[in-house]
Amino acid sequence: MTPAEFLSEDLAGVVQNLRDNNEPFAYATIVRTVGSTAAKPGAKAILGADGTILHGWLGGGCIRGAVKKTTMAALASGQPQLVSVAPEETLSEKGVSAGEEVDGTRFARNGCPSKGSIDIYVEPYLPMPQLVVLGGSPVAQALVSLAPQFHWAVLEETPDTIAATNLQRVIVVATQGQGDVQSLESAIASQAAHVAFVGSTRKFANLSEKLLANGLSQEQIDTVKAPAGLDIGAVTPEEIALSILAELVRVRRTPVQVAHD
Repeated sequence: MTPAEFLSEDLAGVVQNLRDNNEPFAYATIVRTVGSTAAKPGAKAILGADGTILHGWLGGGCIRGAVKKTTMAALASGQPQLVSVAPEETLSEKGVSAGEEVDGTRFARNGCPSKGSIDIYVEPYLPMPQLVVLGGSPVAQALVSLAPQFHWAVLEETPDTIAATNLQRVIVVATQGQGDVQSLESAIASQAAHVAFVGSTRKFANLSEKLLANGLSQEQIDTVKAPAGLDIGAVTPEEIALSILAELVRVRRTPVQVAHD
């Protein structure tokens, strides 16, 4: 049973719409309050990828900044977060400061006159990460076949249809000489989380010169991982695809660092 099934019909509808559109979001639930607070334990809300409340209610403006930062951290790391919003004197009594994390709880200051404390549990929902494979080479075919087993959503795209997205997307260029430059240009321009090129270091060096001549900067070109995959001594297309997927797993599981005040 999913959290959406415990929500009101309106909240569940918002969740379903977000899922249908493959948009990341987070559930937030008040789990504890102390003193005077507008919202009480059990109150829920759905928050969008930018940390704003899409539906539900968690209280007044005093907690919104903390909830937004916590949501962004949860979505970036893929891990649930617990934030405790309390007045300055309460934080001092506990020996903690706003922005500090102790035993899995992040603390934030409540500057409202009510002086209440509120603990909020934020659970992220992340769509399946997207993999775009450009090219029809044997390695590309093997990668398309293997990737769904590792929970990647494989998209059918061409260099002309790739667009920027705020979802976790990686692009593997496995064109094997068929439109290498155009595919690399499109992949780099999409600002995907990870771009890799299937080919030798020497081949990519030659392609880099063409990309520079076409107006790309060295900094942009350096964002491409070439050759693609981890060095496991792969030889066959299937082995090369496996080495690429191993690298993509590492990319996927490496948490993004989020700054906190």
